[in-house]
Amino acid sequence: MTMGKKKVKAYVKRKHVPESKIIEDLLSKYSTIDVTKTKKFCDLPLSRNTLRGLTECDYVEMTDIQRQSIGFALQGNDILGAAKTGSGKTLAFLIPVLEALYCKQWTRLDGLGALIITPTRELAYQIYETLRKIGHYHDVSGGLIIGGKDLNFEKKRLDQCNIVICTPGRLLQHMDENRFSCENMQILVLDEADRCLDMGFEKTMNAIIENLPPERQTLLFSATQTKSVKDLARLSLKDPLYVSVHEHSAHTTPEGLQQSYIVCALEDKMAMLWSFIRNHLKQKMIIFFSSCKQVKYVYEVFCRMRPGVSLLALYGTLHQLKRLSIYESFCRKQHAVLFATDIASRGLDFPAVNWVIQMDCPEDVNAYIHRVGRTARFKSGGESLLVLLPSEEAMVEKLEQRKIPINMIQINPNKLQSPHRKLEALLAASVPLKESAQRAFVAYIKSVYLMKDKEVFNVHALNKDLYANSLGLAVAPKIRFLQRIQKKMATSSIKAGEETDKSSTKLAGGSEEANDEDDTDVEDIPNTPYQKKEAIAKDAAALQFDVSDDDDDVLTIKRKNIDIDDISVMENDKSGGHDKKASKKKPVTRIALAKKILKKKIVANKKVVFDEDGQEIIDSAKANKSELARQYENEVDSGINIEIAKQILREEDQFDKERYREMLKEKRREQKRKLKAAKKAEMNDEEEDVSDNDNVNEDKFNEGESSGDESSEGPDLSWLPDPDKIYGKQQTLDEEETSVDESEQDKESEEESAIHRSSKRKSITQEEHKRTRKKQKVSDIAGLKADEELALQLLQN
Repeated sequence: MTMGKKKVKAYVKRKHVPESKIIEDLLSKYSTIDVTKTKKFCDLPLSRNTLRGLTECDYVEMTDIQRQSIGFALQGNDILGAAKTGSGKTLAFLIPVLEALYCKQWTRLDGLGALIITPTRELAYQIYETLRKIGHYHDVSGGLIIGGKDLNFEKKRLDQCNIVICTPGRLLQHMDENRFSCENMQILVLDEADRCLDMGFEKTMNAIIENLPPERQTLLFSATQTKSVKDLARLSLKDPLYVSVHEHSAHTTPEGLQQSYIVCALEDKMAMLWSFIRNHLKQKMIIFFSSCKQVKYVYEVFCRMRPGVSLLALYGTLHQLKRLSIYESFCRKQHAVLFATDIASRGLDFPAVNWVIQMDCPEDVNAYIHRVGRTARFKSGGESLLVLLPSEEAMVEKLEQRKIPINMIQINPNKLQSPHRKLEALLAASVPLKESAQRAFVAYIKSVYLMKDKEVFNVHALNKDLYANSLGLAVAPKIRFLQRIQKKMATSSIKAGEETDKSSTKLAGGSEEANDEDDTDVEDIPNTPYQKKEAIAKDAAALQFDVSDDDDDVLTIKRKNIDIDDISVMENDKSGGHDKKASKKKPVTRIALAKKILKKKIVANKKVVFDEDGQEIIDSAKANKSELARQYENEVDSGINIEIAKQILREEDQFDKERYREMLKEKRREQKRKLKAAKKAEMNDEEEDVSDNDNVNEDKFNEGESSGDESSEGPDLSWLPDPDKIYGKQQTLDEEETSVDESEQDKESEEESAIHRSSKRKSITQEEHKRTRKKQKVSDIAGLKADEELALQLLQN
């Protein structure tokens, strides 16, 4: 029995369904969405492109905020969405944005369709990356507009973007400078809406909202949603739906988050932080500070101390590209420490963060919720630690009132490691690091003072000297703003005391003059330095010497204490005097000083030299000599006239050439002076040498003559014949020497004339003269010795 084979079709041709019909089917299903039955994204009436992007990113099941808000957003309602941190609020507004533009068949030619505003650049970048992943198969285009990037690049491509993700400041800049139009915009999204609408962005957001069309859909999402009627009225919301999935839950923070706090003295914070990092090297943590300068200093000094784990710092004053690279590198690392300000507290999704440590107490409960929300995200666990000062323990009660479970723990003293010695050594070796520590100190004190909640934050309860020592500083820096505030408080309290004294004297029926005449009691002695100065001022005012008659005042001399000038002005103000304007002098700013300098036409870094007569000495090498150049300098305010500049260069070039010729002439004259001086010195040296040699020869001859006399004392030479009769008359030794001297003088005169002709010829003749003179002297001495030997031989015979 054979069975017949079934025919299988290799290809089934599907009918082409027009896209308009698909969109109609989706729109018809929006009204039938049941929030209780939808658990996955495929249960919602979403387009095929959106579902494909979600499945590729492994987004299958919806969170609570997504399930309850996406359906209402697809129906076109305005929404106020509030949910815990890490609950998936980004997809809750990105999916309705993509579906709304898809159903309206939005193209690049239609311009801007959706605007998403976030408070921080890192959060905008994170939303843009999520949009790029899930909206990969849609035809719409997205753009990221944040500060720190090329403005011209954004300007050229802004008109082609259908979805713009931006920060408020950068968006307003494009609206003002580039005529960025939002006439066709359909949806406005504010992520972290409470931060966007607070006092920090109030003016910017008001200016942006004025440029937006009133007929639009508005979506607001945040972990701490605003319910202010004023904020909602600014956005022109129409019957908004408040979606808060965790409003009735037991805790405001995620369930998997373990929260604890410690009470630590201000001077022990650095030791506690260093010990905590050293004992948790294999974990990933974020450490929050209240100011950028604190983050910068702690990061720099801990990098030099090398705790054994990679350190990163994220704060507002960094360049944008640097901030993005730090954000991405911390996301990739498994074990790292990130020092950050509140710039990293909102919306950022850092994967697998184990610890969130708040070294400085947060401003309020909302700031605490956003900080601890960086860990324990989407069904994962995490831990948080809040470091409080003894004066800040009131924050615990406020956290418990907002249903935040937090427990107190103690520090193990055996694991504490004090880095104070290392910090002092590092600051002593590095001046920039010391300056960074000083700035961090002042920034922390200032941040505590500027906090609104004075029940928690008390700047006067801080031990500033010990805190400075804990940072490695030997001396606490001056806190100028705090000193000024204390002075104002002191003056105001003194004024209030004086007013109460005046009112009491009036009630008692006494007069101020009677009180002045009475003797002072112990209570009337001024206690404060300011009161002492005021008493001195009153005494000085009383010291007025009148040198006059009773009828006419010829001369009055009033002595005034210079040190208490300000106090006397204040007294005039109290008595209703006319010096109120003089007492309220505004501080002179740098801009005002610069304007004064410009009015006086003072040229900075200019040195003027005067001679003894008081005339200005003009440096010819730096000042212009031509009249055209001087006129051009006085007339032209800005810009360069090339033709006139060429003429000026030609004229100045002539003056430069003349000055160069004079310099060469002066050099030649100096060389001639040096040669003449050298010649005179050589002549003097030669004359001294000749006189010395002559003296030596005379001494030698006298010695020989004396030796001859001594030897001739014995024999009688009278019998010898006269040598003049036999050999003829000959010159004596003195005559020979004089002849030699005359010949030498003649030669020297000839040599001097030769020296004046040429310096080279002079040197040669000098050497030859010395040689000949030495030979002559040697021959003379040899002749004398020969005559003596002859005379001795004759005597012996």
